[in-house]
Amino acid sequence: MPATGVASAAPAPPSIPANTHAAHRQPRRDATPAADRAFYTTTFSRIPSAPELRAIGALAFRDRSLSHDRKLACASCHDPAHAFGPVSARPGLRVAPSLRYLQAVPRFTEHFIDPDLDDGADQGPAGGLTWDGRAQSLHDQARSPLYGTDEMAIASRHELVQRFAHASYATQARTIFGADIFSDDERAEKALLLALEVYQQDPTAFYPYTSKLDGVIHGTATFTPAEAHGKQLFDDPAKGNCARCHPDIGPAPAFTDYGYVALGVPAAKGAPLDLGLCGPRRTDLANRDEYCGKFRTPSLRNVATRKQFFHNGSVRSLHDVVAFYATRDSDPKRWPTDLPAQYRTNLDAEPPFGGHAPVLTEAEITDIVAFLGTLTDR
Repeated sequence: MPATGVASAAPAPPSIPANTHAAHRQPRRDATPAADRAFYTTTFSRIPSAPELRAIGALAFRDRSLSHDRKLACASCHDPAHAFGPVSARPGLRVAPSLRYLQAVPRFTEHFIDPDLDDGADQGPAGGLTWDGRAQSLHDQARSPLYGTDEMAIASRHELVQRFAHASYATQARTIFGADIFSDDERAEKALLLALEVYQQDPTAFYPYTSKLDGVIHGTATFTPAEAHGKQLFDDPAKGNCARCHPDIGPAPAFTDYGYVALGVPAAKGAPLDLGLCGPRRTDLANRDEYCGKFRTPSLRNVATRKQFFHNGSVRSLHDVVAFYATRDSDPKRWPTDLPAQYRTNLDAEPPFGGHAPVLTEAEITDIVAFLGTLTDR
């Protein structure tokens, strides 16, 4: 008979360094919903350990046979050698985000109240995984690309389980989950997703905190003059004002407030219209016009390793990303957006936006980019 009860290997929330922006958010997470409680209730003949799950997850993450055409693995778009982000462009609605530093992202809510602020103001939507926050857990996030038509394109749960059952690590899966693991498609899919989830909670791989910035915080490294000036500009409300959405407080800053913002980024050539929170991937908020064009603010950790920026990959250099913020409103012809006119009232108008002249010089942009380079993990 299958074992019952809560799996000892069900992942607990990773520890978050105290006194960080993320740590303050943790106690305000919603209670575990029924769907997640059901997911973590063990129906396996054998309860696997966390190291066993992590080992299977690492293999599955790199397994191209789990895609319909056997050409794409999770690691194809989330390269472990590039902070689990993409190395090159590929067809699809959105550019893959990095999978690093997701351990403190809160569950999606339309009404986030930041405990760090005294006024208790409702800051609107925040949290959730993926660019539109529709995934509420790492196993939920892992499921999406497996079945996504422009990603791994598996047609059904049965097809996925058959691929899993014939993988090079299938014998290993039978050992840790029980010999009957592939006899039930739902249970086998859950085993695969749980393994991928636990793998993505490996702190050494997914939240190592080994950047130069972390060395500066702990007194083992020093910024160059350009990097130090870049951080000043990053924080200055009259200059970059980057820390407004990418806060850098505490001993292990996440460089994101997990909120949603409409930036009106440049259109990507040939890409379909993408309105983020209100569709097309997310459907439950399709009638909320005030959310159209809004995407979740990503962490800036390891941002200098990327080759494509924003949700649609329309900007190809970190210099141009910072220049976009500095000149979106003063030089709109340089940044043609595909955000329909009826939604442009949603655009962020806080500094550095809303002005009539660039607020950053070329030299200042260069220094901010230098500072952002200190966020790359070793």
